[in-house]
Amino acid sequence: MENAAAGLTFRDATDADVDVLVALIESAYRGDASRVGWTTEADILDGHRTDPEAVLEVIKTPDGKLLVVEQEGRVVACCQLEHRGAHAYFGMFAVSPALQGAGVGKAVIAEAERRVREDWAAAEMHMTVISVRNDLIAWYERRGYRRTGRMTPFPYGEERFGIPLRDDLEFELLVKPLV
Repeated sequence: MENAAAGLTFRDATDADVDVLVALIESAYRGDASRVGWTTEADILDGHRTDPEAVLEVIKTPDGKLLVVEQEGRVVACCQLEHRGAHAYFGMFAVSPALQGAGVGKAVIAEAERRVREDWAAAEMHMTVISVRNDLIAWYERRGYRRTGRMTPFPYGEERFGIPLRDDLEFELLVKPLV
């Protein structure tokens, strides 16, 4: 698995990708299946991570795209990119749990950064991460993202985002200069 990032292809998602993308995102973050990888949120959130309507909304966003990553014809990762003026937003990032820790995520984020620099001349990449996800934040920091301390509340009571298993969840903005 040391060369799991080899042979990756990248393309923009279409409506036909919705079901496979929902399944990928759910497998990476929720339920027992997500525990195979290290990005699981199963200990902090129950319920669903996304749904077909939310994925389709990202695909249809005029100033954005959902990047699909395939290997040998199988969808193995994805990420949302949205042009927001001088910066781009990075979200809905998922890597198949079986491939986590093998370099796929690094390759995806590098390609995402390249695309927003070249396509949109974005000077920074922004993302929000649940602040208690210390391992995930450390992974992003190793890739040049910095914690800003700027927090936004978790949408408690909106099951569309999951069912919190703790009461201290909030999102922190992480930023990386791209120039």
